[in-house]
Amino acid sequence: MNAAPPRRIWLCADDYGISPGVNRAIRELVERGRLNATSVMVVTSAIGRDEVARLQEVAAKNAGAAVGLHVTLTAPFRPLSMHFRPLRDELFLPFRKLLRAGQLRRLDPEIIRAEVAMQLNLFRDLFGRTPDFVDGHQHVQLYPQVRDGLLAAVKEKAPGAWVRQARRNQPLGRRLASPKALLLDYLSTQFKRRAARTGLKVNPAFAGAYDYSRIPDYAALMREFLDGLPEDGVVMCHPGFVDDVLISLDPLTKVREIEHAYLAGDDFPALLEANKVTLGR
Repeated sequence: MNAAPPRRIWLCADDYGISPGVNRAIRELVERGRLNATSVMVVTSAIGRDEVARLQEVAAKNAGAAVGLHVTLTAPFRPLSMHFRPLRDELFLPFRKLLRAGQLRRLDPEIIRAEVAMQLNLFRDLFGRTPDFVDGHQHVQLYPQVRDGLLAAVKEKAPGAWVRQARRNQPLGRRLASPKALLLDYLSTQFKRRAARTGLKVNPAFAGAYDYSRIPDYAALMREFLDGLPEDGVVMCHPGFVDDVLISLDPLTKVREIEHAYLAGDDFPALLEANKVTLGR
């Protein structure tokens, strides 16, 4: 009897463009075949044609690793569109306030659509093509009202891209242990329905979220992430090297270096092989 073929998953590093150190770490892992996807922030100061060209070069070496747009709609970043609202001190709202505003129906999906369309346009200008997929910084793509504007923009500007949902493929007992993850599951269920009505594809399953306030045993977490993940499931990760730019923008610092060290080490490919998982295109 022939052995079952390996499962191909997407191991996606979020936040390319947030800082030079994160960019460098992601490129290193893509070039070595330890990642097969990354999503790019285009509203940041650490993205530009040189950083894009370097990413395109290493992605081409890795059988064309997927490159997506990491839609950014939360502080401390600024919108590209002139009339985006609501803002705080000319910046996007913090993610909790944006989520709350969406839950209270206080957002305008058309304003969201216009901003996401501009980010998609800038991605196309930088990369010379539309993104392979679209996701969101701090999962903004899932938020009420935000999702409506985002899906409309993707359908208009990048209809061939798939969009990321964040529902986990785990037993109920494990899912109940994390209230935050349960919220993502609920929001993803709504998101998937709307994406289907729009005619956009989504990933079949998701893993990779954990409590970033604690120093992780990332090897144990990765084993958990891969357990039962189906073909084309997505594992989100945030590898990076900490630099002053990152420290000024994001509280996620030390864990990025822990993730990078594991993904760059010898144990990770052995884990993929043991689980019959491949990161091929």
